[in-house]
Amino acid sequence: MQLLQPFDQEKLSIKTMLQMSYLFIAILMIIPAIYSISLFSRHTKRYDHIITNVSRANRLNQIVKFDITNEIWEIVAGKKTFEEGRQYQILTLINSGISTMMESTETEKNMQLLEVANRAVNTLEKYVDMLGEQMAENATVSENEVILEEVRGVASLLYDILQDFIVSEIEVCAITNERIKQTSLTFTRIQLLILLVILGVSVFTSIKVSLSIRKPIQDMETFSFSIASGQLDARIEETHVPELEHLSENLNVMAEKIQELIAENIKEQQNLQKAEMKTLQAQITPHFLYNTLDTIIWLAESERKEEIIEITKAFSNFFRISLSKGHEWIPIEQEIEHVKSYLTIQKIRYRDILDYEIIFDEKLANMKVLKLILQPLVENAIYHGIKNKRGRGRLLVTAKMQEDGSIYFSVEDNGMGFAPERLKAVLDELSDCGDPEKLKSIYGLYNVNKRLKLYYNDRVSLNISSEYGKGANVFFVVPEKTPLE
Repeated sequence: MQLLQPFDQEKLSIKTMLQMSYLFIAILMIIPAIYSISLFSRHTKRYDHIITNVSRANRLNQIVKFDITNEIWEIVAGKKTFEEGRQYQILTLINSGISTMMESTETEKNMQLLEVANRAVNTLEKYVDMLGEQMAENATVSENEVILEEVRGVASLLYDILQDFIVSEIEVCAITNERIKQTSLTFTRIQLLILLVILGVSVFTSIKVSLSIRKPIQDMETFSFSIASGQLDARIEETHVPELEHLSENLNVMAEKIQELIAENIKEQQNLQKAEMKTLQAQITPHFLYNTLDTIIWLAESERKEEIIEITKAFSNFFRISLSKGHEWIPIEQEIEHVKSYLTIQKIRYRDILDYEIIFDEKLANMKVLKLILQPLVENAIYHGIKNKRGRGRLLVTAKMQEDGSIYFSVEDNGMGFAPERLKAVLDELSDCGDPEKLKSIYGLYNVNKRLKLYYNDRVSLNISSEYGKGANVFFVVPEKTPLE
């Protein structure tokens, strides 16, 4: 046996090699990505706090500069009473804003500024309380204006503090922005470095994998060419690449199977030729010839001219279709005509015990079917079914198209039928591919079943349904589109 030598190297797992390289690449991609996301998230959060604090401080400045002083002035001027004024609401709003900014401020300097601002707000609140007490005691306008000036002074101081806070936060924002720029630049450099590393790993893995499988693949290609050129004794030894081990084994199995299939195919062709010859011989058995000729003789002696003409035409037509100029596929109309000719002969011979009916779908007339597949079934029904029954027998031959486009054929009789154990034995014999010479009584059924399987690639086979004492139905279904000669 010819052996193709594989590439001699240590066993390497391509799967493991690729997995390790993919894992390495994934780590190189994921770790920097996680780090960058975390870093940019922190900077973004800080940047957002700064912008929010600046915006909030700017709004508080407007409140400090205008709202609180205007509200106190209107109270002192007598435009509204102390109780009607919004001074405490404004102070609460300022206090709340400063407290919120203190929670999100990160630098110590800005925290100190906010603490000073908070004390200034407390001072404002004391002066507002003093104003309320004076007005409750009906103090003079000049005394109240003194308090108003103090409020304006503290408000101006608070305004300046908040302005310093805004400037300081903007400086922090500028520093944060610069850090973001530096981080982006650094990360870009890291990404370029990672890209170069990944490229290197990919090239290395590609070369390594290519070297690992190139020679085994070349050996397998040579092996396949050997098989294709007819050298079915060629074999390939086990490769040293784990992923290709099963492939090399399967290729050897394939070569062995091809040899076996070719041998089986030769045997099947021989069996097919035998079956075809037996089928043709079955149509011209001496027994059938003698019986038909004897029937013609006694019809002539009885001077039954019309029946002589009828049986002679049927006899001639029967053999004409049997031969069919060597064709294996004939129109279904001719196959039905062949059965009708056979039944015409048998009807004349068994007039007292045989009635028959043929149901034929005219749409099937020109469709092709394997020839001589119905007559053996009809013959089997007459000789093994109807003749073994007392009284008149009835035979029904059917050829019709089904809803799915397939074609249904059946030969049904009301003869003796099959006993359950006999039916099982017949079905077993039909499914067995043994020597057809040993079948005897079911040879006709076996021969039809064999030819159907050979010509339709096992898609079609005979089916039998039967009830003992009531008859049997032998049927099969073929595809609508059949191969033509």
